[in-house]
Amino acid sequence: MEIIANNKKAFFNFFISDLTEAGIELKGCEVKSIRNGGISLAESFVIIRGKEVFLQNAYIKPFEKATSFVPDERRTRKLLLHKAEIEKLEKKVKEKGFSIMPTKVYMKKGKVKIEIGLAKGKKLYDKRETMKERQAQREIDKYVKSKLNV
Repeated sequence: MEIIANNKKAFFNFFISDLTEAGIELKGCEVKSIRNGGISLAESFVIIRGKEVFLQNAYIKPFEKATSFVPDERRTRKLLLHKAEIEKLEKKVKEKGFSIMPTKVYMKKGKVKIEIGLAKGKKLYDKRETMKERQAQREIDKYVKSKLNV
């Protein structure tokens, strides 16, 4: 499994749970562009319309060597999930006020996959707590590294 892109902002701004793997319906040379790392999930989100799931606002850089058909960079892309998975996600979004966020894009057996998770917004004090934990972990790592090098 080769990870191509992570959505670090999603983990900072939201509590993420129930991670699910989904395929993406891509057109033309979008796969080649994604393999080269030309994808950004920074402002993207997932919506459910009817019985289908769509990825909105994900940026896929146009492939430089493409000659004819070049799709829009921020077009809506369909996510490929089983019916039961879609119903489970839809139920949680309606009942508990969750939203669905993409967390990472990766290649698995030659296919582009996206990991999505149920997200619940963090309050400002939760974000501050996350920043404090990261800073403490950095200091611990720095201290351990300095002791190992002595």
